[in-house]
Amino acid sequence: MRHGGPPGGHDLLLRAPGGELAGYARLDDGQAELVVAPGARRQGFGAQLLSAVEQLAGARPLSVWAHGDLPAARALATSRGYARERVLLQMRRDLAGVDPEPRPVLPEGVHVLPFVVGRDEAAWLRVNAAAFAAHPEQGSWTADDVALREAEAWFDPAGFLLAWRGDPDSGGELLGFHWTKVHPAGDVDPVEVGEIYVLGVAPAAQGLRLGRALTDLGLAHLRSRGLADVLLYVEEDNVAAVALYERSGFRRHSVDVSWQRDPAP
Repeated sequence: MRHGGPPGGHDLLLRAPGGELAGYARLDDGQAELVVAPGARRQGFGAQLLSAVEQLAGARPLSVWAHGDLPAARALATSRGYARERVLLQMRRDLAGVDPEPRPVLPEGVHVLPFVVGRDEAAWLRVNAAAFAAHPEQGSWTADDVALREAEAWFDPAGFLLAWRGDPDSGGELLGFHWTKVHPAGDVDPVEVGEIYVLGVAPAAQGLRLGRALTDLGLAHLRSRGLADVLLYVEEDNVAAVALYERSGFRRHSVDVSWQRDPAP
């Protein structure tokens, strides 16, 4: 929202009869998010917002994110002919049991270094696109997307870990990465919370156990920041990733669901 979103998007505000803000929706190229203030729920505001989004979308396919997988959201979506398309899990764990000085066994010639702004963007974009080729959002990141995040107050290259084979300044090959993030107090919790922002391994490096090594190193970095908890987001159907995180002590914390409506024939 701060950067305006993609061109052509729509922001919708819904106010209660007394004038207070009751709900918000954003529509971008057939993808929408819809939220209703907790104190304004069960008054039909969600249905009003959804109708407005549907009117803007017209006959095009439409997917709407409902945060929390609440019963009222499920009932509204199914009553309007939507089907569950994607399920996004938020998983969390505490950092108290994290090894503050992990020494993962890395393949010969592979070492982990912090991200260097101005040097590593192109290599990271290539590996990110390959690692998330099937992901509808992450795999399509551009240099502009990276630059926006480098300009954010939370961006910290020391917490953006890259696994290289060889020297990155002399033709080294990027095999994987763990980009961590710290949410400020009041963002997702009253206190600061760490996040596994993006964790990926190049397809050619699958089977080298880099995912677990990078996870351990990133969690140790977040613990070194004095944080108590860490969260991540992962698609429910990414069975391998969910299993990796569960082995690393993560548990399901909340669920977001994307509901899809196909156009009328």
